[in-house]
Amino acid sequence: MADFLNDLNDKQREGATQTEGPTLIIAGAGSGKTRVLTYRVAQLMQQDVDTFRIMCLTFTNKAAREMRERIEKLVGTNARDLWMGTFHSIFARILRFDGNRLGYESNFTIYDVEDSKSLLKSIIKELNLDDKLYKPGAIFSRISSAKNSLISPQAYQEDPVFYEHDLAARRPETGKIYQIYANRCFRANAMDFDDLLYQTNVLFRDHPDILHKYQHRFRYLLIDEFQDTNISQYLIVKRLSAVHQNICVVGDDAQSIYAFRGADIRNILNFERDYPDLKTIKLEQNYRSTQNIVKAANSLIVHNRNQLHKEVWTSNAEGEKIAIIKAGTDSEEARLVATSIFEQRNLHGLPFNDFAVLYRTNAQSRALEEAMRRANIRYRIIGGLSFYQRKEIKDIIAYLRMAVNPQDEEAIKRSINNPKRGLGNTTMNKVLIASRAHDVAVWEVVRAPDKFLKLPTRTVNVLESYATMIEAFGIAAKEKDAYTVASLIAKESGLVKMFFDDDTLEGKNRYENVQELLNATREFVDNPDNENKKLSDFLQEVSLITSGDEASEDEDAVTMMTIHAAKGLEFPHVYAVGMEEELFPSSRMLESREDLEEERRLFYVAITRAKQRLTLSYALQRYMYGNLRPCEPSRFLYELEPTLLNTYQPGRASGAAVSRDPITNFIRHQQERKNKQNVTDATKPIQNKHFQPDDYKEIEEDMRVEHPKFGIGTVKMIDRNHTGRRALIDFDKVGDKTLILSFAKLRIHYE
Repeated sequence: MADFLNDLNDKQREGATQTEGPTLIIAGAGSGKTRVLTYRVAQLMQQDVDTFRIMCLTFTNKAAREMRERIEKLVGTNARDLWMGTFHSIFARILRFDGNRLGYESNFTIYDVEDSKSLLKSIIKELNLDDKLYKPGAIFSRISSAKNSLISPQAYQEDPVFYEHDLAARRPETGKIYQIYANRCFRANAMDFDDLLYQTNVLFRDHPDILHKYQHRFRYLLIDEFQDTNISQYLIVKRLSAVHQNICVVGDDAQSIYAFRGADIRNILNFERDYPDLKTIKLEQNYRSTQNIVKAANSLIVHNRNQLHKEVWTSNAEGEKIAIIKAGTDSEEARLVATSIFEQRNLHGLPFNDFAVLYRTNAQSRALEEAMRRANIRYRIIGGLSFYQRKEIKDIIAYLRMAVNPQDEEAIKRSINNPKRGLGNTTMNKVLIASRAHDVAVWEVVRAPDKFLKLPTRTVNVLESYATMIEAFGIAAKEKDAYTVASLIAKESGLVKMFFDDDTLEGKNRYENVQELLNATREFVDNPDNENKKLSDFLQEVSLITSGDEASEDEDAVTMMTIHAAKGLEFPHVYAVGMEEELFPSSRMLESREDLEEERRLFYVAITRAKQRLTLSYALQRYMYGNLRPCEPSRFLYELEPTLLNTYQPGRASGAAVSRDPITNFIRHQQERKNKQNVTDATKPIQNKHFQPDDYKEIEEDMRVEHPKFGIGTVKMIDRNHTGRRALIDFDKVGDKTLILSFAKLRIHYE
């Protein structure tokens, strides 16, 4: 084992060999934390610690599998007996042994998300609740959040704060649904994923003898990615380690980016409070990136107040400066990124696999995908579907296809009951059978159901109403441009409202993707190279660029993904795009300093994925909600050390003089920003003592309103399911903003 330890630097060796007592290993990006954790386990085994007395918890099965394989190479096949795996898999194992104390049989079923949503859908239907308000996905997210905070159904129902929130969201029966859902799962001898942690906490809390057994069985606990733990996970490991206190947690607070999933950064920031004898070891040598990339990351993260201080450094080469691409529009940004990749590949003989493009939201992939296709660059999407393959995009394109060609049977089947109009599979089957029997197109049956079928009056009315809507879309498609028609269809079909009203994270992403499709139609119409700007022409272009362009896993291709999906990965060349205010940082993350600091940590993750070359890009204008809006460079660009930055213009010969205009602007604005308010104060509205807001309950869609900071705008949409009512407002000067009306301080503007 001593030979293996020689492979470690001094701090890594310390982390691997000091195995007794509570230990916090703060591991900077690229500092070899997995190696330290692996060697620490191997060291314990070399000291004749029984493998059955070691528990090692990870966040992915892949991480657990790779770590076990590494340990096996060091100390042999005994590593197979380690209690090593994800939180869920390890505690499912404990519940199989002792869940009977809670009334579960050892063969309990584990429900996946779809199983849970299906059960919730049945409960909502049985209670005769409006499924447009009580959406299974939204209810599931609410229950999941409660369980991860260790809130029981009874406690949930007795808490007036939860009830007020649900009442404001027009879902006052959420607590009742939670209780019924929990009862049904128990009767079915089933647990969902959240139960695996929740019920383990209950088991240890209510049965001290069971807790005592596992406290004495597991003498050593090791937890990877500790910054990503939630309350439920932390309490379990805290209880398990209470006897021996041999708990080792490894993580990087600067890479805590999953608060939206329930991760609580306070677990790592405040770890010392629960373990006064804590030994803290900092892994600060980065083995991944160049000096300039490491220094850039350090210069950014220093702006976060809540952090465990460390000074990451590297002995790697200085490397290139951070390249900045300044583009006129988002489509030009995508084109310049594609050009840069093509250029770098040809100049240095690199494979496409060396390149990754990272973005803040999935919707940004659309322009990038199209630019890659036009440049004949193969790419793969990680952690998500190619833009035009996403369900919500296929849904709205089905309507667009119907407007152009109502005979399209597949488009009819996809659109006719989406959003739901009360047409079941039985009705649709009858329509299909009638079309075959009479040898006519399905559309003919839909537009004149009485001619071919005997159906209830209500069903006939629904079919005729759908047909009338499609015919109206068809008339518009012949007369108006693609963007105008697509906007009309998105609104009148009900799809945009359906996604806007869905306040889950998935719903928000779907809404953004649909808006991005509208951006694509607007860009198509605004492009002077396109002589024909009708919807049929746009659909033809889409069909031509969506067939077989995405690469398979084993092909040489550029990797494209969100920054969240990139955590834990590394690439020689990284492009982080869309570095603009309200895109990155996201407009949703400007409500508090904690949210803003999480966005900064997310950018830190993006920077530290790069090994040799990092390129950041931003656009001066971007299509948003169908309009070309002015953009401001992200505040995060100004926080980077300016001496580490350099502009980059694809297409210039290597070594050619390059304009430093964007960098000059950054430096000039840096001092101006220092003289302004704190960044969190900058997000607050400017107070005007003469400004008197109106009662937010009086504000309705299509009203003209005035905001003390953003000025005058039009209310485009109101989500009444959201606490305090959430509104999308198109302000004349700054474009679209989503505001919570109860906090926004708006007054009705009479023109």
